[in-house]
Amino acid sequence: MAVGTEMAPARQISLKDWTLLILLGAIWGGSFFFVSIAVAEIPPLNLVMFRVAIAAAILQIWLGIRGPSFRLAFPMAGSFFALAFLNNIIPFSLMFLGQTEIGAGLASVLNATTPFWTAILANMFTADEKLSLPKLCGILFGIAGTAVMIGPGLMTGLGGPIWAKLALVGTALSYAFAFIYARRFRHIPPPVIATGQLTASTVVMVPAILLLHGPEGLFAASAHVWAAVVALAVLATSFAYIIYFRLIASAGATNASLVTLIVPVSAILLGTLFLGERLESFEIAGMVLIGLGLVTIDGRLLRRQ
Repeated sequence: MAVGTEMAPARQISLKDWTLLILLGAIWGGSFFFVSIAVAEIPPLNLVMFRVAIAAAILQIWLGIRGPSFRLAFPMAGSFFALAFLNNIIPFSLMFLGQTEIGAGLASVLNATTPFWTAILANMFTADEKLSLPKLCGILFGIAGTAVMIGPGLMTGLGGPIWAKLALVGTALSYAFAFIYARRFRHIPPPVIATGQLTASTVVMVPAILLLHGPEGLFAASAHVWAAVVALAVLATSFAYIIYFRLIASAGATNASLVTLIVPVSAILLGTLFLGERLESFEIAGMVLIGLGLVTIDGRLLRRQ
């Protein structure tokens, strides 16, 4: 595997794309708050089903009112099911399975390797997203920063079984394949792609949950829990995936995958601002490393120097 840009120049991230990337990271970072409320009364896989089903319904209504037509997705129906498995069903399932045996700190670091795997796959399978030395260094800075930012929490679950750790690596790999696979939908408007993916996920998840758990007690949750589920579906799923697919179309798969480095930073900062959590020195150090990584990947400041 060659590191360089011989076939095509490395794709740069515009200031608009950086804005969307940070916005998406903030949204997904804030989703942990809603998830923490929802999983108190709703089993994780049931929550996945409700999340994708409500989000798909909202986007279907949106397209019906504002357009464009969902018929644009029909010629690629099979591809949308493949995307649903790569981007929702497989990674969500592996993540929940792995986190039954290892701590959230290690899980966060393993999930933050997504840009690394995406960069390798993009270098192998694309002509316009070849791996460069600044991009590789920046991604490694970001992964290291995530590990530092987790701090003592990283030690939790380090002794877990190897299969659980491989499950989280599988989560990152599945997301990486999804970033690359989503490139084939660039001729379709992002709202239609988001709707197609979530609709396909719903078609798979609803019968699976009914088969596993049955309908009994499916909707037995408190009002505040359902409010969190709706917020998770509307903001962190419907709206977020429109931004996600817009980023892949404009910035490329590898650059869009950098959102996994921004998510933990966003989650910690939002907890500090709105939940009164204390910002520790190791968290600040980790954020500095992640910021250095993003600056290295962007390259503008280095070129000026």
